[in-house]
Amino acid sequence: MHFTTVYSEIIEQIHKIDPIAYGKTRNYINGAYTKLSPYISRGVISTKQIAQIILSKGYKPSEIESFLKELTWRDYFQQVWLALGQNINKDIKQTQPGVKNFEIAEALTMASTGISAIDNGIIQLKRNGYLHNHIRMYVASIACNIAKNHWLKPAKWMYYYLLDADWASNALSWQWTAASFSNKKYYANQENINKYCFTNQKNTFLDVTYEEIHELEIPEILKKQANFNLKTVLPSPKKIQLNKNLPSYIYNFYNLDPNWGKEINANRILLLEPSFFEQYPVCSHTIDFILSLSNNIENIQIYVGEFDELCQLIDISTLNFKEHPTSLHYRGIKHERDWMFKEVKGYFPSFFAYWKKCIKYFDSYFPKL
Repeated sequence: MHFTTVYSEIIEQIHKIDPIAYGKTRNYINGAYTKLSPYISRGVISTKQIAQIILSKGYKPSEIESFLKELTWRDYFQQVWLALGQNINKDIKQTQPGVKNFEIAEALTMASTGISAIDNGIIQLKRNGYLHNHIRMYVASIACNIAKNHWLKPAKWMYYYLLDADWASNALSWQWTAASFSNKKYYANQENINKYCFTNQKNTFLDVTYEEIHELEIPEILKKQANFNLKTVLPSPKKIQLNKNLPSYIYNFYNLDPNWGKEINANRILLLEPSFFEQYPVCSHTIDFILSLSNNIENIQIYVGEFDELCQLIDISTLNFKEHPTSLHYRGIKHERDWMFKEVKGYFPSFFAYWKKCIKYFDSYFPKL
C-alpha cells in the first residue's frame, strides 16, 4: 500500500471519500476506509478539516454519523492524553485482568501465529507501515486476552511500525481491548476473522465458540516471548541557518501542518528530539515518511537535538509551536490545534460521554452545513 506525501494529493484523497460506504464496510479488510490516518496523526490535516470538506458536499450528519464518530474518536483519545499525561502508560480504569507476563508473544512479532489474516497483516505492517483497524484489534486481543500479555509492550511494538503512529490512539485502543480502559475484554474468534478478512480457516487456536474462548489456556504457539529492542535512527545532526529578525515556527512528529502560519515569513524548523524517540521509538520507514511530508513546508530545516538546545539559537519570545502532550516542555507562543469541537475538553470516562457533549455543539462548529 502506497501513501503519498504530496499535500495536494492528500487533499484530493479527502474529496474522494464515500462516507456512507465507509460506515457500511469499514470493518472489512477491503472496505471503503479512508487511508487518511497517517496524515491526521502527523498533523498534516485535521479532523475538523476533513469533516468540513465532506459535509460541504451535502451529506447530512445523520447519514454519515459513523464516519463523523471515527473522526471524533481521534480527538477523544487526544483529550484523554492531554488530561492524563504519562498516566495513559498505566492501566487507567482498572488493572488489566488475567496478565501472565509483560512481554509479547514471539509468534506475533514474527507473523507466525498460524492465522493467515493475522500473519499477513503483520507482514504488511512491517513492509508498508499500515495495518487495518480491525486486524489491529485482533492482534491486540490475541496478545492481551489469549497470550495474557500486558498491553504496554505489545502496544509499543505495533506503534513502532505504524506510519500513523499516534500514541494516544494506539495505547488507549490497546487498553480498551485489554479491559483496563473498558468494562470487558474484546475477543474475536476464527469465525469472526474469516467473515471480515474473507478467509476460510479452521482448526486454529481461535476456532472455538465465544463461550470457549474465555476459558482458553495460553496456546503453545503463543507461550514463547519475544526479545526485541525498539530503536529510532535519526538523521545526522546538521547546523541550521536562522534569521534572527524573523519569528520561528517549530514542527515535530505530531505537527507537520503545511498551512500553519504559511502567510508569515518565518524560520521553519522540524525538531527531532532524541529523548522523544527514546520514549516513543519508531522505525526508519516512519522517519523517512515524516521527512518526506515535511517537504510540503516551504524552507523547512531539520534540527536533530533537544528543545532546550534549540532555544539557545532562537528568541523564545518569537518561537511558535502547537500544543500537544509531547510538547509540554516547549516555551514560546502556544497555538491550539484545530479540534473538531474545541470547547469540549478534559477527561471523559468513555467516548460516548464525550460524543454526547460534542453533538450539542455541532451546529455552532459547522454553522453552514
